[in-house]
Amino acid sequence: VLFRSDGNKLKEVSDTLMENIIAVLSNNLPWVWVAVTIICVVIESLTLSLTTIWFGISAFIMVFLAFTPLPFFAQLLIFVAIAMLLLIFTRPVVKKKLNQKKIATNYERIIGQIGVVTKKITALEKGSIKINGMEWTAAVKGDVTLEEGSKCIIEEIAGVTAYVKSV
Repeated sequence: VLFRSDGNKLKEVSDTLMENIIAVLSNNLPWVWVAVTIICVVIESLTLSLTTIWFGISAFIMVFLAFTPLPFFAQLLIFVAIAMLLLIFTRPVVKKKLNQKKIATNYERIIGQIGVVTKKITALEKGSIKINGMEWTAAVKGDVTLEEGSKCIIEEIAGVTAYVKSV
């Protein structure tokens, strides 16, 4: 029947199939929203972008609203409205809270601090410095020489080398 040249029969079968799919989904809307919730949570766990989680929360709310006599189109509008409100108003707050816990690493903490030269540093030869009880390989930019025992300020870190300048 599907392969006949009669276009009307094919359209009729296609329309019937679509009506059956819509009827099954309409009769199981809570499960549709559960599936949307799971899909959104999985996507969020893979991306960690704090975007699809709000759609997942909205879909979870829709699981309960699906038991009301609201038509699917109304549920869809409510779903999008809740998701957009959550995305616009709560995402920036949560993102700020999550980014607040950044801990400075060892090298970030010593930039701008004063160290003591423990091995002579010249423009052509790296030396070493001691800062906070730790020994660092050190270098200078430009034609500068720092003698052992002199004080220096850490300007930047590149790899395992601290670039310093005289105090």
